[in-house]
Amino acid sequence: MQRTVSALIVAALLGLTGLYATRSAPDDSQVVAILRKFIKTNANQPDQPNEWHGRIDYAKLDQQFAAMAQRSEMAGLAVAIVEDGELRFVRGYGVVDRNTNVPVTLDTVFRWASVSKTVAGMLAATLSNEGLVDLERPVARWNTSLRLPEGAEARLSFEQLLSQQTGLTKNAFDERLEDGGDPRVLRSDLVSAPLQCEPGSCHSYQNIAFDAASEILAQAAQRSYPNAVSERLFLPLGMKSANYGMSGLTGAKDWARPHNGRTVRSLNRSYWRVPAAAGAESNIVDFSRWLLAAMGERPDVLPESVLRIAQSPRVNTAPIYGGALRQANSKAKYGLGWRSFDYDGHRLFGHSGAVDGYRATLIFDPATRTGVVAMWNSNWGTPFRIPFAVLDSYNQRTDSRWLELDTKTQ
Repeated sequence: MQRTVSALIVAALLGLTGLYATRSAPDDSQVVAILRKFIKTNANQPDQPNEWHGRIDYAKLDQQFAAMAQRSEMAGLAVAIVEDGELRFVRGYGVVDRNTNVPVTLDTVFRWASVSKTVAGMLAATLSNEGLVDLERPVARWNTSLRLPEGAEARLSFEQLLSQQTGLTKNAFDERLEDGGDPRVLRSDLVSAPLQCEPGSCHSYQNIAFDAASEILAQAAQRSYPNAVSERLFLPLGMKSANYGMSGLTGAKDWARPHNGRTVRSLNRSYWRVPAAAGAESNIVDFSRWLLAAMGERPDVLPESVLRIAQSPRVNTAPIYGGALRQANSKAKYGLGWRSFDYDGHRLFGHSGAVDGYRATLIFDPATRTGVVAMWNSNWGTPFRIPFAVLDSYNQRTDSRWLELDTKTQ
């Protein structure tokens, strides 16, 4: 009931701001600030052993997560698990900063990195479902800064942009973005970038080009991209901590500092400047709310018709992850900012991401309505195994070894 009331409050407030648009109505940033004050959060979360119930062996996983957080490669970690469509487990481990040893809590804000692309896909699907966005319309017919070789933006549809079919070489110009380049200028400069295939004919993962979606969706929603997401998705879902930009992270009372091993890193604004590609952040509880909505548990905000538009595969991709995880999955595909692949006889959906000092992952099995979100403030990739260990536990696999690591700290 509470989640429906929150959505109704958001809708009512949006209606009021629209009603008085011809007078001294607040701008969209003020609207978001007002809405954020009205969102109530549930303080009761399953973060204690007596609250963990289900098929999954939560006690064992809790021990493994705690041991992982003590590794020299790690700093802090936050994990939430949805089982059979319900949040059954959420907990924080380790520290937000190795210099202060302040512990991670359920309120600690981490970066989503490229899991942010799932939000862009959902907003596009939402606006498409409402008739405000034509996914088949060529990118060039929107006022974007994206320019592709041989004028391919005139042929590339918005749907193909969101499913990473620009044809550009993987991660084109990301190094220039990290060196401080303006993403709008870089998108224009892509006209001279090398191609790995004819635009629209293959998958090639991008950040700078993908973020042209933020320009398109802002025009369609008549709001800045971050505020459109907050008004349409985050706040109706009760995700009060979810935000965009460096200030969304550092302005939180409790936020995780980036680490590389034991070294605290300096924050870099680069990927916040491509918000649709990598700009979101939140605490683990709100990340779990996004997972639940993506799994179909919040049809009042994300109905099945929207999920189908966003998550349906559009193009085959190369195998994902590396090492043992790469060998364990197959038939990888990409939708509108959403990945899907086969693992152990199950079709899984989600996305993972990495920016300097942060990693995040969201993976779920729609058939069992079971999934995982995790975030950590280090560059270590091993925690990407967490969702697979959880799903193995749900499916009663006795040979699962994903989290059986060398427990010695260095």
